[in-house]
Amino acid sequence: MKKSVIICNPNSGHNKKKEIISKFKEMLQTKGYETDVKLTKYAGHAKEIVKNLPNDIDLVISLGGDGTFNEVVSGNIKRKERLLLSHIPLGTANDLGAMFGMGKNPINNLKMVLEGKVKGIDICQINKRPFVYVAGLGKFVDIAYDTPRSQKKKFGYFAYLINAFKIFNTKTQLFEMEYTCNGETYKGLYSLVLICNATRIGGIDVFNDVKMDDTKFEVLMTNITSKKDILKSLYLAKMSDITKVPGFYFYRTDNLKIKLKEAPKKNWCIDGEQYKSKNKTFEINIIKDLKMLLPTKELDRIFIDEK
Repeated sequence: MKKSVIICNPNSGHNKKKEIISKFKEMLQTKGYETDVKLTKYAGHAKEIVKNLPNDIDLVISLGGDGTFNEVVSGNIKRKERLLLSHIPLGTANDLGAMFGMGKNPINNLKMVLEGKVKGIDICQINKRPFVYVAGLGKFVDIAYDTPRSQKKKFGYFAYLINAFKIFNTKTQLFEMEYTCNGETYKGLYSLVLICNATRIGGIDVFNDVKMDDTKFEVLMTNITSKKDILKSLYLAKMSDITKVPGFYFYRTDNLKIKLKEAPKKNWCIDGEQYKSKNKTFEINIIKDLKMLLPTKELDRIFIDEK
């Protein structure tokens, strides 16, 4: 019999986790899997669990938010022999799940995964700290980790919007930096840096034509600071393509180096979680071909070799 492990964050999203896990075990059994369930108890626990799993595990399922899956991926990268992963979203925004074609019903999502296909995805890392789909610095990016869990439980995605409105009315910090991308070096003041391998961030569709296996990631920077210009840019981005909006600078690359004049007072946000660093220099590159079992629904849109 094959072996699977469900790694569940008991604090993420959905309240009926016992019923979900019970149904998951039934579904996995019909597919020939013997299943072990491990509940995370503290930040970083999922990473430790995956890192120390035996090599004979056939499938590891992350059940939680994007931050939980980040830990699962981080633990897998630390292994000598990497395991096959999948992710069933239970968080608030669930950007990854939406990009993979999943809905809000975890039972349906697992069914799609078990009938899916194994694909190799690119994983980014910033100063060797892995992130699956986004790293950000600047205006609005701290909403994901600053929004209280109690608010997310009560209001869901609307809790993020409440905090976004509060941040909108605060002064915009500018970061003086130099960055090198695709062999060119640039200098300036920037209010936002986004480094992504995803179409969707914070519940909003941001990029078109993103591939998770092209050994590239997307970079978006802006120097916009005024409330009027922020609103105008958001409107233009909604109506067309954010990479074409004045005041935004877009790149597609496999390596990015950022040198800040001063260490950031605000922390980076990585896959919805806080990344604390006192560094002034950051290098972003790619780890290739991490194996995932994914639904077939969106594969032709987010993978090159499905065309």
